[in-house]
Amino acid sequence: MSEDVFTVLEELQQQSPEAVLEQLIETLTEQKNYHRLFDALLMKKKQSLGIELLQPTSFDTVPEAHKKEFEQAYIDAAREIGALFLEEKQYSDAWLYYQTIQEPELVASALNKINPRTVPEDKVEELIQVCVYEGANPEKGFEIMLNVNGICNTITVFDQMNTQLKPESRQQVARLLVDQLYGDLVQSLQYQVQQKVPMAQPTDNLRELMAGRDWMFEGGSYHIDVSHLNSVVRFARLLSDDDSNLPKVIELCEYGSRLDEQFQYPGETPFEDFYPAHLHFFKALIGDENDRNLGIAYFEKKLELEPDADDKQMIAYVLIDLLTRLGQNDQAIELAETHLSQFEDPNTFSFTDLCRETQRLDILQKVARGKGDLVTFAGSLLDAQGKE
Repeated sequence: MSEDVFTVLEELQQQSPEAVLEQLIETLTEQKNYHRLFDALLMKKKQSLGIELLQPTSFDTVPEAHKKEFEQAYIDAAREIGALFLEEKQYSDAWLYYQTIQEPELVASALNKINPRTVPEDKVEELIQVCVYEGANPEKGFEIMLNVNGICNTITVFDQMNTQLKPESRQQVARLLVDQLYGDLVQSLQYQVQQKVPMAQPTDNLRELMAGRDWMFEGGSYHIDVSHLNSVVRFARLLSDDDSNLPKVIELCEYGSRLDEQFQYPGETPFEDFYPAHLHFFKALIGDENDRNLGIAYFEKKLELEPDADDKQMIAYVLIDLLTRLGQNDQAIELAETHLSQFEDPNTFSFTDLCRETQRLDILQKVARGKGDLVTFAGSLLDAQGKE
């Protein structure tokens, strides 16, 4: 930095403190030294309030009578600096300011405009860090990760982080993965068909590619990383009930069901028979009445025959999820009362939330009374009265 700037500030001191600060702000703005500009803006505010300046961003030295006014100046300065960083596409720095004042929308919106295919190589990790790990725009971060680092890395990170994401983010990432894997598998099968049947009509439909072609699966053949297939089908349970990708998921399950037994990895209870169990689940969601009845009956039978108490709870959880998604709330709440009334985990299952969402606070009162839980009983009693 030129010594001339320091000299100018010294000279302006003879004029007024305001002149020094205006020159400081002008210089830092020209230098695009925005972090220090933030300090200078708050220094200017403190000077106007007659407060010591050497800790410009600290609230400790601000008298109680001025704290509200200084807090507003802090927010205004953060907005100004955040906007300057956004103009420079320095998203991580912008996020620092907007997150501090709890206004994440502008950064999320700016990140949403990024085309993953045009991200410079030296910006990839920074964008993934701010989008995914700092939470500025997880969906965009996973989209960039999928495009740059591939599906394997994306599956691993999503597996580790999906419980930390909002439901909408989880659904969007699951949709990205379904789309990617489905497209990759179709491309792989299409290539194999063209090699063996050159005159075959091309199609981007997985079921049509498999129809009448058992030879595709002979000798333990597979056409996609089977562990990726397993993970993506599992993630697909996060999709909303009306998601347009659910038919693709069913086709992926049909493909998985035709793989050699050695590649049909068992899942957790009640998805030990991985692909057939998932077929029942997804067909129940989007199929006809017969599919719904068959799906519910499949998991009900598993629940009835399961001797292990912990596994019984796992089956009940899946069945309750399916029933509520199908609008069969009375049956779901009855199962929950029997098997999951002690569960209160915001990331998996909350009996209280289920009772509230299904408007069955009477059941919550009954369970709370049985447990001797006066607080929950009183809360549900009063909430129920308020809804009358």
